[in-house]
Amino acid sequence: MGVGSVVVLVSLSAVAVWADLWKVLTISWVAFAAMAGAIPLGTRAAAATDAKRLVWGYGLASGAMITSAALFLVPQAIGFDARVGGAGIAAGILVGFGAHVIGHRLSHVGAGFDDTAVQLAAHALPAGAIIGLVYGALPELGLLLGVSIVSHKGPAGYAAARRLAGADQSPSVILLPAAGVGLTAIPTALVSLPNIPALNAVVFGFAAGVFLHIAMDFLPRCEVGGEVGEVASVTPDAHELLDRLRVHAVVSTSTGALAVFIAWLAVGPLA
Repeated sequence: MGVGSVVVLVSLSAVAVWADLWKVLTISWVAFAAMAGAIPLGTRAAAATDAKRLVWGYGLASGAMITSAALFLVPQAIGFDARVGGAGIAAGILVGFGAHVIGHRLSHVGAGFDDTAVQLAAHALPAGAIIGLVYGALPELGLLLGVSIVSHKGPAGYAAARRLAGADQSPSVILLPAAGVGLTAIPTALVSLPNIPALNAVVFGFAAGVFLHIAMDFLPRCEVGGEVGEVASVTPDAHELLDRLRVHAVVSTSTGALAVFIAWLAVGPLA
């Protein structure tokens, strides 16, 4: 499943080159490289208990994603049609949450798939489809938006590989969600949307809502029972450790957000 998805991505890449979809192609392979490249790092860290690295990875990525969605997508949606765009944002957040819940549910119904791959793919495939639509509708968008949106792939792949290696399972299944952005982004980028303001408002609003949901889902929550707590091997009375990690969570998310904001100021609104 994992290797097959990479083969399909390579084939779709040829289509992207033929169609001159260089930005979508670049974003697709950045997403793949970030998540696949994190697999060996997570595998080697299977026995580690330092959660600070994971907190900073998630924090930087989620801060960058939230800021990118707010700077690039929300204004476009509101600019096309304020009310319809606002409704699209709400729909994107709710649908994103629903897709996450369904993906989690499928991992427990004995569907024959690894639960980690299913949950990560539930994020990657819809996000890729939306990236393709957004860049297809507004090709002048720069790479900053797309790269920021897929920046969470690195820490997500690291955490997933660590979890799988710790359970003596092969992390190769992570190749599916690693390739997932490209698998859907390239085909949808070929779709030409009609120049209807309300339709574009829905597309950009929905995209903003989905990406805001994903970003908030990856916020580093330093709680007992959560992923960060699991990595840190904390106990219910380890309040001092959790408090220190919460400070790192705030600083890392703020740093990720500030980095994108500075880049936006430096290179312009469609960076």
